[in-house]
Amino acid sequence: MRTYLDFEKPVAELEGKIAELRALSDDESSAAISEEVKQLEEKAAKSLQEIYTNLKPWQKTQVARHPERPHFSDYIDGLIAEFTPLAGDRKFAEDHAIIGGLGRFKGGSVMVIGQEKGNDTQSRLRHNFGMARPEGYRKAVRLMELADKFAVPVITIVDTAGAYPGIGAEERGQSEAIARSTDCCLALGVPHVALIIGEGGSGGAVAIATANKVLMLEHSIYTVASPEASASILWRDSTRAEDAATAMKVTAKHLKKLGVIDAIVDEPVGGAHRNPAETVKLAGEAIAREFATMDGLAPDDLRKTRRAKFLDMGRSLPST
Repeated sequence: MRTYLDFEKPVAELEGKIAELRALSDDESSAAISEEVKQLEEKAAKSLQEIYTNLKPWQKTQVARHPERPHFSDYIDGLIAEFTPLAGDRKFAEDHAIIGGLGRFKGGSVMVIGQEKGNDTQSRLRHNFGMARPEGYRKAVRLMELADKFAVPVITIVDTAGAYPGIGAEERGQSEAIARSTDCCLALGVPHVALIIGEGGSGGAVAIATANKVLMLEHSIYTVASPEASASILWRDSTRAEDAATAMKVTAKHLKKLGVIDAIVDEPVGGAHRNPAETVKLAGEAIAREFATMDGLAPDDLRKTRRAKFLDMGRSLPST
């Protein structure tokens, strides 16, 4: 059963009527019912197009968090052949919020690292809702260094509300682990493409997204802190999350204009959750295009352009 967001109510009502008519037509085949279904389908498609063409930042935040959006595992299944997961940070433990390993993308070897939120209660608990502990970022560093050693390009897939803020994580050096992971990204001598598929939250996202090319799905978000947390800080009122989402420019369109990301990957009408397979396909094509732009670049050139990209952010902002 499809999950509808609040602003999708007009579409939900139309699709509910379509389902009722289809059930009726199974019992009493009728040309009139078939014609009415067709008209309602056209109306629903038009309504969906209008809604998703004019989404506000808070509505995009809701879409980015939709439980039916494709997750890291879906991108692995759809894009990466012969994926071999590699576990553990070789220091403390295995973290299930960040998954990484070697595989083949478009016929070439790649190292893929990303956050997995899970898709049901059991898997969400297992993956800690995509919120990594220090050992997750230390595992990411281990895998990126391995990729660098063997000249294997890196793909990182970002989908997290942020790094896990628990006491144990802080005791084991969460901030230090995030900083070292970010530094490792900057030091890579191989091409690195990052894709934000849902939420890109704070340092938990930046730790694996400091890439040569940063892509965002059309209805994903990328934030310094969640809208709820920002509202609590700015106005001491988490219910003003909608205001915070608007003020922080969290959408792909805003961040592309500000130079924080490099490209936007279009989603099917109605969001990635309505057509996961098509979304994964479009994402794979976008990643391949970005790798093509770096083909043949020397390791030092990759490091210099990556560092320059992030150092230039905020030096000269476009007019808004």
